Amino acid sequence: MTEIYGSDAYSPEEIAVRVENVGVKKAGLPLRQAVALGVLAGGFIGLGAMFYLLVAADGELSFAVQRILGGLVFSLGLILVVVAGAELFTGNNLMVMAWVSRKISLARLLRNLVVIYGANFVGAAGLAWVVVQSGHLGMRDGQVGEAAVRIAEAKLAMPFAEAFWKGVLCNVLVCLAVWLAMAGRSVIDRIAAVVFPITAFVAAGFEHCVANFYFVPLALFGGSGDVTWEEFWVRNELPVTLGNLVGGAGMVGLVYWLIYRRAEQTKG
Repeated sequence: MTEIYGSDAYSPEEIAVRVENVGVKKAGLPLRQAVALGVLAGGFIGLGAMFYLLVAADGELSFAVQRILGGLVFSLGLILVVVAGAELFTGNNLMVMAWVSRKISLARLLRNLVVIYGANFVGAAGLAWVVVQSGHLGMRDGQVGEAAVRIAEAKLAMPFAEAFWKGVLCNVLVCLAVWLAMAGRSVIDRIAAVVFPITAFVAAGFEHCVANFYFVPLALFGGSGDVTWEEFWVRNELPVTLGNLVGGAGMVGLVYWLIYRRAEQTKG
């Protein structure tokens, strides 16, 4: 297929097969390995969020520059996940392709998503605690801490439906970033594939459940702002997680399965 497309990259049809096979491998990970890789992914996304916060704290930047530059530096998180290796809940939504092809069971799919979701929280929130202890929020005369509180409060003030749809749009772009990275044959290919979709979702203000595992606990551990754990889970994580599932599993995974893999399943 690469000859048809005139490129060394994997073709869309080949990507679909690779995503299915990766889904099977992910479903078979031993629990200890899955948890460890999930904690790493949460920490990696948290590092991208930490990088983003420095840009968000600079009120002298124009709106467009701040959004785009913030999205660019946030891309660090998924680059680390894709290149260094880790298990990220939002990207693992693509495992639905292996499930509908009957290569993994529903129980295996759900086990992976639940375990990785919990491990991502530990990694991201754990990093947030360490960052607070480091005095990071005091940078630029406390403006970094003020930005952290503003971001957390804005996320919790968002109406349920808005948070849900922002979650949908976010994970469409995240899963497309993962999909594009699967086309690459080198580290540079994968990094380049990730940057634009991730920059777009951050610049547009969409909602990523794992990134929020860092942003909101950061404000909570910092001990300032009108933010509570109950509000965090009910008003933000619930709608955003549901939206991420619909966007990633439904609007990317299932759509590409229908395009490239349904006929193969019918033959089988």
